[in-house]
Amino acid sequence: MRRLLSLLAQPLRLLVLAALLMPAVAHAQGLTVFAAASLTDAMKDVSGVWEKQGHPPLRMSFGASSTLARQIEQGAPANVFASADETWMDYLAKANLLAPDTRRDLLANQLVLIVPAAHPRQIAIGPQLDLDALLGPDGRLAMGDPAHVPVGLYAQQAFTRLGLWDKLQPHLARTADVRAGMLLVERGEAPAGVVYATDAAVSTGVTVAGVFPPNTHDPITYPFAVVKSGDTPEARALLAFLAGPEARAVFNKRGFGPAE
Repeated sequence: MRRLLSLLAQPLRLLVLAALLMPAVAHAQGLTVFAAASLTDAMKDVSGVWEKQGHPPLRMSFGASSTLARQIEQGAPANVFASADETWMDYLAKANLLAPDTRRDLLANQLVLIVPAAHPRQIAIGPQLDLDALLGPDGRLAMGDPAHVPVGLYAQQAFTRLGLWDKLQPHLARTADVRAGMLLVERGEAPAGVVYATDAAVSTGVTVAGVFPPNTHDPITYPFAVVKSGDTPEARALLAFLAGPEARAVFNKRGFGPAE
């Protein structure tokens, strides 16, 4: 009988042990961050600082904010979401997929016109911008698809307010995210493109030809939030860290300004 009771108790001990170990295992696995493609380099740097403080490395997925938001909507596991615009954070908020009271606007950026580094030039961006001279007879302007990529939407706003959008539309190379657009310019497959200033800063293959006036597009802000399905004390600690001075120093070094 004693042996039987011992055998029956063994599974119970294993269950208790597993329950005790689960928080430690979850912590060891680290947190998952879904972040806009333009945050790639900065978030990798931030993860290094976070790790030096004794945390596991962050697992990160980068892409267009729209793509990441839809993946979260479909159940992809994420603890924190960082969007390149308010629209896709609003999308998740309306679907009740964000942890309450965690949304924070943390960063700002600039919209720039880039050209291949091998052919640098300075271009005044205004209603007088000569698209024919910029693109040539068969060239296309590379930028994120404005239908779902934030940088493309900002660019559409800018060219619309400059009175150039209708003429420009047939000459667009629409890409899946901001880095894909920059890659076309780096390779010389497009004579010009529109990216964020922080993207241009990390590339040796492009140079900034001009900066879009801020009044031509909505402010470029990056909201961060904890995802409801991934809401843990550690996730909230990460969000606080991202808003703190150590992460701010990293973001500033990468060219991001504070959100106003």
